[in-house]
Amino acid sequence: MRKGFLVLVAILVLGLALAPCGWTAQKTIKIGINAPITGDIPKVGEGSKYAAEMWLEDINAAGGLEVGGVKYNVEVVVEDNESKPESAAKAATKLITEDEVLAIVGPQASSQAIPAGEMANNYGTPMISPWSTNPDTTKDRPFVFRGCFLDPFQGPVVANFIKEEFGFTKAAVLYDVASDYPKGLAEVFKEAWEKNNGPGSVVAFESFTTKDADFSSQLTNIINSGAQVLFTPQYYNEVALIVQQAHELGWKNPIVGSDSWGSAETVKLCGEDCYGLFFSTHYASAGATGATKAFIERYNKKYGYVPDDVGALTWDALRIVQAAIEGTGGLSGDLKKDREKVKDALAGIKEFAGITGKMTFTPDGDPIKCAVIVRISDKGEFEFFKSVCP
Repeated sequence: MRKGFLVLVAILVLGLALAPCGWTAQKTIKIGINAPITGDIPKVGEGSKYAAEMWLEDINAAGGLEVGGVKYNVEVVVEDNESKPESAAKAATKLITEDEVLAIVGPQASSQAIPAGEMANNYGTPMISPWSTNPDTTKDRPFVFRGCFLDPFQGPVVANFIKEEFGFTKAAVLYDVASDYPKGLAEVFKEAWEKNNGPGSVVAFESFTTKDADFSSQLTNIINSGAQVLFTPQYYNEVALIVQQAHELGWKNPIVGSDSWGSAETVKLCGEDCYGLFFSTHYASAGATGATKAFIERYNKKYGYVPDDVGALTWDALRIVQAAIEGTGGLSGDLKKDREKVKDALAGIKEFAGITGKMTFTPDGDPIKCAVIVRISDKGEFEFFKSVCP
């Protein structure tokens, strides 16, 4: 009797092992989110997390993610990188080796995306940074992608816009020398500006270090330089301080920013000092239409404020990852091989219709897409002013 029972158990176990996936409980695909939930730019992490929650709601509403005829549950694993490069690398490593995610979305800022991208590439895990514009994020890293334009494109866009819109010939730059993103973009802008206006036409190239809060010395030098415009590619927590201090010191000329200004916190912290100013970014919330408008309205209703470019770009990045996973045609269950398949599918994406614009990836993992110039209205809204395409 006991022998017969053991044989029956063995048959049942073998049957379970050989049964099709639909017969057993759904398998799970894990997607990692590497974001600054705490640290200097927590609003960036919040927007990333909220976009991921909305995306997961849609996946769950559809009963999971269908890949090669098989339905999979999806789990989103969020890791806080504390807005620090070393923490971002550790978060990426944990997501890959312990949580065993299939792909990672984030980090957002370049100073965290660059070291995290190194870990992702070394471990053969696809990663897409929604917001990192520094070229080093994807350079020589076939497993790393991004959902935004690059600084070598953004810098000339801003320089050309200022020249065309205002006719200025003398510019000043104020940037954080200790952070990859502003430092790289400041240098690209300077090169583009001086190509248009001649050597020495950036009459003040002032820097500071992360967490500095008093910019009076640098701003005094800028005012005394005879500059007609100030370009400062800083994050929302620094923009308000720089703009307000500049005005207090008597600066009356335009101040222009970059996509790091796109947070909902920028105007909240800066107030009327930022009204009428321009910056380059990835999408304009005011006056949006179609799928972009639908995303904004849904996000606003759910979380109580208009999503910034980080939220929109994270939404696009997650949908790109979804399209790549679905485009593999099926998963084998071998995580290493499946990560490779997702990477190959990402590289092959063409004309992806994102809410921040259409995207086709280059061989370097960078999308070909347009930039948007936004004006901060007298109501504090980010209004579309013009678009600039490659």
